[in-house]
Amino acid sequence: MIEFFQQYFPNVIDLKDDIISSTYETLYMVAATSLFSAIFGILLGVIMVVIDEGGILENKWLYSILGKIINLFRSIPFIILIAAVVPLTRLITGTSIGMNAAIVPLVIGIVPFYARQIQNALLEVDPGIIEAAQSMGSGPIEIIFRVYLKEGLTGIIRASSVTVINLIGLTTMAGAIGSGGLGSLAINKGYNRFQSDITIVATILILILVFICQFIGDYFTKKSTH
Repeated sequence: MIEFFQQYFPNVIDLKDDIISSTYETLYMVAATSLFSAIFGILLGVIMVVIDEGGILENKWLYSILGKIINLFRSIPFIILIAAVVPLTRLITGTSIGMNAAIVPLVIGIVPFYARQIQNALLEVDPGIIEAAQSMGSGPIEIIFRVYLKEGLTGIIRASSVTVINLIGLTTMAGAIGSGGLGSLAINKGYNRFQSDITIVATILILILVFICQFIGDYFTKKSTH
């Protein structure tokens, strides 16, 4: 096995510490961004549902404004978004490069996408259940937690899985401009140095992360289906 790696993946042996470090950086960026995105994305998604036409807190004016803002940020290519929010990134983290700096544009880029996914998931909740809750005197907060979030759990898990997989792809793009992670490893130490074995291994590790996220998402989706 060692001879095989030395023959076909010679640079992998030499840079194994960098590979381990880059994998950790990718996991860190995905985990931290997922945490912030879950908070803001679910909050924004819920707001969009309840203020929509026919919602329990209908507000067409606010819905129109939020909808346009979300669509605006979803339309900006991520590589451009990274550059555009550099001043904000420096203000928050004190730097524009590195793992922590990458989290700022990653959150800004993924929250609008996730919010729309959450909105679509919650819109699948049976309106009859919502009407029944209202007729029993449940207030907006009760309906949000006991009806929307509870009944829409399967859709939320599915949306979260899709979002995390999309997020892994964004971290590789952020890696191309100095955030670290497997994307940076593949570009800076693989492609730019003509070390194709490094690029291949980084790609395989990214695919493994995607498959793991997909498996976990499918597992919990089946568990929550009722």
